[in-house]
Amino acid sequence: MLFRDKANQAAALADRCCHRAAPLHMGTVVEVGLQCGYHGLIFDGSGRCVTIPGQSRIPDDARVRSYPVVEKNQLVWIWMGEAAKADPASIVDFPFHDDKSRWPNKHDVYPIKGNYMLMVDNLMDLTHLGYLHAKTVGGNPAAHVGAEMKTTRTPRGLKFTRWMKNSVPPPSYVKAAGFTGRVDRCQEFEFVAPSTVLQWTGATDAGSDYADPQRDFRFQFRLFHGLTPETETSCFYFWSVANGYRQNEPETTEQLYREIAPTFVEDKTMVEMQQARLDEFGESGLVDIASDANRMYMRRMVERLIAEEQSALAAE
Repeated sequence: MLFRDKANQAAALADRCCHRAAPLHMGTVVEVGLQCGYHGLIFDGSGRCVTIPGQSRIPDDARVRSYPVVEKNQLVWIWMGEAAKADPASIVDFPFHDDKSRWPNKHDVYPIKGNYMLMVDNLMDLTHLGYLHAKTVGGNPAAHVGAEMKTTRTPRGLKFTRWMKNSVPPPSYVKAAGFTGRVDRCQEFEFVAPSTVLQWTGATDAGSDYADPQRDFRFQFRLFHGLTPETETSCFYFWSVANGYRQNEPETTEQLYREIAPTFVEDKTMVEMQQARLDEFGESGLVDIASDANRMYMRRMVERLIAEEQSALAAE
């Protein structure tokens, strides 16, 4: 149960009053915390009961489990495990959300009926763009399959840079930046285990003089992709787009959002259909191809993290 108190501080509590197990999300935020909608007990952000109507003494065990919460870069992060093991330093950095003048941004969230790693697979394998997203950000399929690509493994994941020089700009790029000829495209993606993908994408007229694409490209944007597992076969997809061109024109950011959002709806539809087929047929008979190398590495990393966590729990 997530709420903000009157001081605008975010808090997360188990959705169960310690009195008669009423769901706290049916309560009301009051001056000193969250008031249960059944008998009026009030809890602060730490889960401690601070008021019981009709009595002055509050039992020590009158409390609800709370979860560590950190707000960073306009995102709220919650740690669902043992509170003592919460480490804010491990939260990814995405300062562009805080720089509204240089990176005006807009965000959204989609519930997806698919395992969160299917979306990670999708986001980190761009060979599908020319097929699934041909009418939006895709472009020529051959250009994506044959892109120049450099991959680097990091302590917490994987990073790659893709170049598609002298390529035909996709429809969304033409609408957003008014390209009239071929462009040099560059994409940088970083997977941070277990479920975050950070992206920079840019384009400029083919043959332009540039030293640093992120500084010199006249058309560029950043994307934050965050997957929160819900069940083994469902997740929530949090994403934002930050506009790095014509920042003084609010309509530009709205237009960029409108061009990109249908792309992620296409991803959502495909991943949900994948999950339905996996539920029906299982994974038996599936084959890997060359473009799956990054996907396989990421999967192994997440599986290793899960195994290490389970081993530590078993040892305890």
